[in-house]
Amino acid sequence: MKLLFSLCALVLSVDAFVIQQPKSFLAGKTPQQQQQQQSTSQLYMISKTVKRVKDSILSKERSREDLKIGIAGFYDRSSQLWEDVWGEHMHHGYYIPEDRTDHVQAQIDLIDEVLKWASVDPSKPPTKVVDVGCGIGGSSRHIATKYGCSAQGITLSPYQANRGNELAKEQGLADQTNFQVADALDMPFEDNTFDLVWSLESGEHMPDKKQFVNELFRVATPGGRIIVVTWCHRDLEEGETSLTRKEEKLLAKINRAYYLPRWCSVNDYVELMKEQGATDIRREDWSYIIAPFWKAVIKSSLNVRSVVGLLKSGFSTQRGAYAMFLMLRGFNKGLIKFGLLTCTKPEEK
Repeated sequence: MKLLFSLCALVLSVDAFVIQQPKSFLAGKTPQQQQQQQSTSQLYMISKTVKRVKDSILSKERSREDLKIGIAGFYDRSSQLWEDVWGEHMHHGYYIPEDRTDHVQAQIDLIDEVLKWASVDPSKPPTKVVDVGCGIGGSSRHIATKYGCSAQGITLSPYQANRGNELAKEQGLADQTNFQVADALDMPFEDNTFDLVWSLESGEHMPDKKQFVNELFRVATPGGRIIVVTWCHRDLEEGETSLTRKEEKLLAKINRAYYLPRWCSVNDYVELMKEQGATDIRREDWSYIIAPFWKAVIKSSLNVRSVVGLLKSGFSTQRGAYAMFLMLRGFNKGLIKFGLLTCTKPEEK
């Protein structure tokens, strides 16, 4: 199956082989020089495409810069399809009871239940929130409406930032919320700015988990609440120094599809929070709570509208759809966990 998808990538990239040089670039050259230049360009594109296919087949780990570019492109291409099928919330749902079928409400409920679990006090609501990895801003706008606070969202995807601001204007929240393109590892905010730092299903994209946690703490106010909901691999058992080779191989396949770096465990996040002097650290595994969402997503992809949208969205989105089955396999094997973490930034002395 993976080879089939890689061959699809080669076919979809065939247009790159016949890219013509702009006339201005060829001006002044003899016909022989022009032909040589065209041949060199085509060979370069062929070589580049073959390398991309080879890296995909071998599940090669991407560089930090490649991840950054790839994440932005992936979400630029796939976000509209997701919104068309599922709406403005680009995350999993809360399935208690597990047989519920109101999937959009389940996504909204996940936000509220996480806030409740993290002890965000409605009588002392946050005033300034940052949504790190905001998607098209569903969580930001919901939290801003719920608490009457302001919210800033950051994403690597220009499409998502623009769409988030469009939806904020449509919903009358343009004065409360704002979305911009920014790197979570180098946020464009002053120290001690937000009393609620929120990251829902974005931590898995961070190539440097330590820097990610450092930035969450830097922008939080002293005494501010930090909430991280993220996909992690299982905690290592006593005596283990790493995951098994089979587990690493499965995660590597998923990483290529979703532009992910190496994974970490929930316990790794706990240790990073401890290094920051965090207080009131809590963690929980909600894998069982979100499990029914997988089947719902897969089922939703089987209707004509979704299939047509997927075919139009390009290879990377199609590969991401295929990778859902890999995620489900890891989830069923107990390798992949849906981890919740929360803590408080220490008060300044």
